Amino acid sequence: MGTRERRTRSNECDRLITQLFEQSSADPTELAIAAVGGFGRGELTPGSDLDIVIIHNGDLPEKSLAELVNKILYPLWDTKIDGRTLKVDHSVRTRAQMRDAASSDLKVALGLLDIRLICGSADLVADVQLDSLDAWRKDARERLSELQKSLHERHQRMGELAYLLEPDLKEARGGLRDITALRAIDRANLIDVPIERVSFAESLLANVREALHLASGRDKDKLLFQEQDQVAVALGYSDADALMSDIAMAARSVDYVLDITWHRLAYKGRDGLGRFFKKVRSTTVSRNISVSNKEIVISADADLGSDPGIGLRAAAHAAQLGLPISVESLGRVADQLKNGVGSIPDPWPREARENLISLIGAGPAMVQIFEALDQEEIIFHWIPEWKSVRSLPQRNVLHRHTVDRHMVETAVHAAALTRQVHRPDLLLFGALFHDIGKGTDEDHSERGEKLIAPLAARIGFPPADVDTIKLLVKHHLLLSATATRRDLDDPATIASVVEVIPDLQTLELLHALSIADGEATGRAAWTDWKASLVEELVTRVKLALTDNTIAQQPHITESQRVLAETGQFSVAITDRGNLYAIEIVIPDQPGLLSTVAGVLNLLRLDVRSARTKSHGSSAVMEWIVIPDPHAPPLSESDLKQEMQAALANRSALASRIDERIAAYAQLPTIPVPPPVVETFLDAATDATIIEVRSHDRPALLFGIGDAITKCNIDIRSAIVTTLGAEAIDTLYVTELNGGALREDRAHEVAERLRSALK
Repeated sequence: MGTRERRTRSNECDRLITQLFEQSSADPTELAIAAVGGFGRGELTPGSDLDIVIIHNGDLPEKSLAELVNKILYPLWDTKIDGRTLKVDHSVRTRAQMRDAASSDLKVALGLLDIRLICGSADLVADVQLDSLDAWRKDARERLSELQKSLHERHQRMGELAYLLEPDLKEARGGLRDITALRAIDRANLIDVPIERVSFAESLLANVREALHLASGRDKDKLLFQEQDQVAVALGYSDADALMSDIAMAARSVDYVLDITWHRLAYKGRDGLGRFFKKVRSTTVSRNISVSNKEIVISADADLGSDPGIGLRAAAHAAQLGLPISVESLGRVADQLKNGVGSIPDPWPREARENLISLIGAGPAMVQIFEALDQEEIIFHWIPEWKSVRSLPQRNVLHRHTVDRHMVETAVHAAALTRQVHRPDLLLFGALFHDIGKGTDEDHSERGEKLIAPLAARIGFPPADVDTIKLLVKHHLLLSATATRRDLDDPATIASVVEVIPDLQTLELLHALSIADGEATGRAAWTDWKASLVEELVTRVKLALTDNTIAQQPHITESQRVLAETGQFSVAITDRGNLYAIEIVIPDQPGLLSTVAGVLNLLRLDVRSARTKSHGSSAVMEWIVIPDPHAPPLSESDLKQEMQAALANRSALASRIDERIAAYAQLPTIPVPPPVVETFLDAATDATIIEVRSHDRPALLFGIGDAITKCNIDIRSAIVTTLGAEAIDTLYVTELNGGALREDRAHEVAERLRSALK
């Protein structure tokens, strides 16, 4: 079975209709019969309707016309092909009636785009064909808007073909009906549709549909679970899993092409005269990366070989801004990687690792970007391990998605939980790869632990983090399995969990991963009852563990201590390739952290981490920053001068910061969880700890430090960490004259911080 068989079946019907036409004594100058839809394309499966239109010139008397039509249709209704009685869907109209029907009915208009003469007057059919195409192009914007709406309604009703246990091959999202829609969009002549990219998908889905019709003996398009093995055998697959994997990949390719086609139509179309719409102004967001026509674009003159992380950086920005990456940019990255150019070094540099975390942590916006990286086969060059789970089916009622899509969905749910953990990067990475061990008969958790260790090390995580990630992958089912199968009142149950989980930080990560995994699986697997049991288990395990989640105050080196005791102002910069390490020793004063952060922001230096500590009358600061493409050359003398000017005129600094924030506000944003501000009254000696967990944004640290300063308290030390697009700031604060804050005072500061971060 295949294209040849479907074409043969169509030709057989053509001959039958032609024979009946000739036997009816119809005048071939007054009447014509044409095929439309799938029959018009010569793609008849055993259960397909025979879609025909009988076109007449309007000169025949109504009674004579009816007699001729009946002479043709009655024998057709009694004919069997492949043992089945033909189902004939027909209409009888003049050329003018065809125009009217097409203008009022989208389905008719789409069918006529594939009209094909079977017999009779070629001129009549040619006229209708010309009318249909002209009207489609003339009213293209309106008709395509109507088409998009109808597709959306159908997709909502039928679901995604790639991820359904029993998919409808024709009507579901990514199915044969969507390929017909792509052809219709292409014929509107507004944009160039890459229709060739779905040729394999069309052939595969049509073959599966034909095999289903033959196996079931019915004209059906829904591939039921119990029929999948039979269809797989008919098509030469080893088993139904292999068949469903190919179906998923085919549907995903159709869906991807449809998505990029709608985007091109919205932002890169041509007007009715074939002229391209004027391009909008580009906005640079990173070196060699800009936003143009509502998509992320890599600069045409960017050297991908000397900047191997550019593709990942573009993906991170796209996900964080909620925009797609241009197909041309993706194609350039894919071509370079296929040619062995632009591979990310092993191990990955910090910037590349954080860009991956920013991509994963974008929530729902990351799905489209990750799918594009998959479809362009870019992700396999960065993460070869991903290929083994690509479109790997999970044929059971619990899972809604293939293995790879389930892990992506788990990462989406994990992104909503980043405020609940102190290492969001480990949570997001673990979520994306927690089922990487699936696909063999070996226990997937144990196999996953083996696979994830070298992968995490290659991505650039230090050994301690690799150990934590290994634990998350190996034991991602531990909490849910224990909570639902063991007695929580039995001390041995709690002890069994404590034996596996070394500390509170790992527990909170595993808890968040359990929630994300369960929610991504579906309501059948993650009920309120199950969630409450896991919560109860976690609460009891917490009591048996020591709190290690609060970052400890940084220590200063002997050389830093000596320098601080001189009371002098010194700046030292170490260039580490794509980032700077900056050491500042400076006389301490209120608002210092905010001021330095503001200066670095104005110098277009992105703060990735900071550690500050007061010693005597001085402050010792260590900053790790990444310059953006417009950052001026950084020298110790220039930085020192900028800081002195800012300390002398803080209001001018604040004004300039506000201008930068306003400029960034023009870019789109994605929904993110609200910031979390917590206070710890008894966790430090002579200080109160304030912890802020927030989505990173321009001048975030400046805003936090400024709010603290306005509360008339002092920051004795600080640990600032940016992990992907998430920031965790731990501040040890005191009253200006020393000493920890009272409880009411601490709550007041926390509330002012929350207001400042809104």
